[in-house]
Amino acid sequence: MLSDYEVAALVLSLKVSSIAVGVSLPFGVFFAWLLARFHFPGKTLLDGLLHLPLVLPPVVVGYGLLVAFGRRGVIGKLTNDLFGFTFAFTWQGAALAAAVMSFPLMVRAMRLSMEQVDRGLEQAARTLGASPLRVFFTITLPLVAPGVLTGVILAFARSLSEFGATITFVSNIPGETRTLPLALYTFTQIPGGADQAFRLCVISVILAMLALLASEVMARRIQKRLAG
Repeated sequence: MLSDYEVAALVLSLKVSSIAVGVSLPFGVFFAWLLARFHFPGKTLLDGLLHLPLVLPPVVVGYGLLVAFGRRGVIGKLTNDLFGFTFAFTWQGAALAAAVMSFPLMVRAMRLSMEQVDRGLEQAARTLGASPLRVFFTITLPLVAPGVLTGVILAFARSLSEFGATITFVSNIPGETRTLPLALYTFTQIPGGADQAFRLCVISVILAMLALLASEVMARRIQKRLAG
């Protein structure tokens, strides 16, 4: 049986990961489409910036978020003055950190899928009078649905496991920012916390495996529908 403390950390992690993926999904589709379909000055630089969180230490990303979105940061000061709200040290900030760290995985999976689409199908639809927007939603997006789904699942799993950027940006506040990885870390630092740490470790492994299995099963179903 999980304690209320462990359940709270699990529920918070699921909420943070879901919001992080849901908010970043439209941006992920847009940037994947932009990188897959167009050649423009600065494309390599943009690609590098989007994938930078993959190679930077998570603590560096978290510090950058704190500088930008903290109460005295450029963006944080603006949101605090206008709306009385800042991301730092809140669960919304944890969702932002998870979204930033998982975004490269989402974009990469979607971009690779879009690059495999037969451009002739899109051109045929355009010659029949379909607008670019209609072509995207009726031709391109259904064809890349497995890639989109893979990107979403990978981003969700990565969000669940986010630690470094989160603890740097929003700290480790019980009931507010203490997600599953932070709760696991906390239990490893206190005497007598081995059992709780082990339970949370098992839960983390199970959630990651379920996410990967769900991605594989759903991707196969989508591919069968497209082929049939």
